[in-house]
Amino acid sequence: MLIGEYKHTLDPKKRLSLPSKWRKELGKKLVVTRGLDNCLFVYPLREWEKITEKIGQLPLGQADTRSFNRFFLSGAVEAEVDSVGRILVPDFLKDFASLGTNVVLAGIHNRIEIWDENKWTEYKRKIESQADALAEKLGEIGVL
Repeated sequence: MLIGEYKHTLDPKKRLSLPSKWRKELGKKLVVTRGLDNCLFVYPLREWEKITEKIGQLPLGQADTRSFNRFFLSGAVEAEVDSVGRILVPDFLKDFASLGTNVVLAGIHNRIEIWDENKWTEYKRKIESQADALAEKLGEIGVL
């Protein structure tokens, strides 16, 4: 399971070092794509295959489904983890997430999210102030 929060830097060549704690679970090939809330989603290849299988079963006749498929799948790239545990973040994904030099990698169960550090700080403040309300909603559906 991918959990935790790590601060890293995106080097001038757009390479990002992955936390050593996650490298074994992630494997050598990852998929990086546009995520929600203007961050990037990073999936181990096996998880990506599960997700795309589910997405591929959604009805093509619905405009929302087509739009999400285009957003999520057309922005995806395979990334190889190099010998020192880094991946390359393409320009169009770096631009989408407005990534600066300082980034945060957040482990979210089966994926990693890559955030610009300032945007992550803002987002985290917002959700921390809503944690009780979010927990209550999850309790209503039997999660907590």
